[in-house]
Amino acid sequence: MTRRSLLSFFAFLPFAAQAAPFTVPTLQAPEHGLNVFHLGHSLVSLEMPHMLAQLAPEAHNWHAQLGSGTSLKAHWEPDIEILDFDTTNATPRFRAARDAIGSGDYDAVVLTEMVELRDAIRYFNSARYMRRWANLARGGNAQTRIYLYETWHNLDDPTGWLERIDHDLEKLWLRQVLGSDSRRNPDHPVYLIPAGQVMAAVVRAAESGQIDGLTRRDQLFERKADGSLDTIHINDLGRYIVALTHYSVLYHRSPVGRPHLLKRKDGTEADAFSETAAQQIQQIVWHVVKTTQRTGLAPQKES
Repeated sequence: MTRRSLLSFFAFLPFAAQAAPFTVPTLQAPEHGLNVFHLGHSLVSLEMPHMLAQLAPEAHNWHAQLGSGTSLKAHWEPDIEILDFDTTNATPRFRAARDAIGSGDYDAVVLTEMVELRDAIRYFNSARYMRRWANLARGGNAQTRIYLYETWHNLDDPTGWLERIDHDLEKLWLRQVLGSDSRRNPDHPVYLIPAGQVMAAVVRAAESGQIDGLTRRDQLFERKADGSLDTIHINDLGRYIVALTHYSVLYHRSPVGRPHLLKRKDGTEADAFSETAAQQIQQIVWHVVKTTQRTGLAPQKES
């Protein structure tokens, strides 16, 4: 993809993040590897943070508490069972979330809400538990950077997968999940890792014939044992895109030129894009991150 065609493609992307309700303070780029805590579910997985660590500076370190389909409320309330807790967290990377986030040990805390997001907001008090987790991080260390990992919904969502990503960022993620916390903490807000926006941008480019070897959105998603499509969980290729997005936001660095041949947590080679496709995707990731509000990077626009 040439620079001209890339810019032409970007010109018609409907980045909802540009309409964010208010701006947040710009963060300084980290000067060293970060100690990161991931709280979430299977759209985090152990594989994506492992990929992120291979992209990040050498001193990067991480821990996590995960579940399956787990809400922020379920992670907070000790009496609510977390599905697959024992198997998901059977790793040296596990650390109990309440203790970890409240310890002040982490440079960055990445919070992930369950999907369906409308259900999280309506039935699981998403905004309230976002405030609780964010306040726990702030109380542990006033310098900790707090992030929301924006995800996506099922590919077969009746409203449309791209349509949900376009619609939900401002109206649901920013206004509803983060809204009350943002109003209370304008000087130490929760920042955004816009993975949903990046996935949508990559899919639009792929389905416009602009990425080498990638032509369909389902190529980024897992297949079940019977060969049918898993409409929510991403595969190695999807995880690579999300890891690049985390890298760019956390480190304020372009991912262009970062490795595209990575390993899974078990040491095997992860499925990978071609070198050409990886470079094209890296350019898209960086464009979305640096032009999306609320990432903490200084606002930029393509000329």
